[in-house]
Amino acid sequence: MSIGALDAATAYGRALGVGKGTGVAGLAAKSPAGGAGGFGGMIEQMVGNAAGSLRAAEAASVKQVAGKGDLIDVVTAMGAAETALDTVVAVRDRMVAAYGDIMRMQI
Repeated sequence: MSIGALDAATAYGRALGVGKGTGVAGLAAKSPAGGAGGFGGMIEQMVGNAAGSLRAAEAASVKQVAGKGDLIDVVTAMGAAETALDTVVAVRDRMVAAYGDIMRMQI
């Protein structure tokens, strides 16, 4: 089963609470062009959340090395950071593929 780029963007938008509806209209209705919402805002928030997860994982591992943290916390934080990073990479790959498809279209 193939997931289209629009379906993936809509799902991420709903997960982050960006759009009320489904499809592009739900994402675009949140913010006019150039606003903080919409697809660009969703991507910015997703990257920020991934960076925060990576920082939290690093802090948990530093606590563990210092002897003040719990190994379960480190493993949980690393798993969350890995999932967030995998999500960002998957979205990036889909965006690059969509851009390539658009550039190959004949006008």
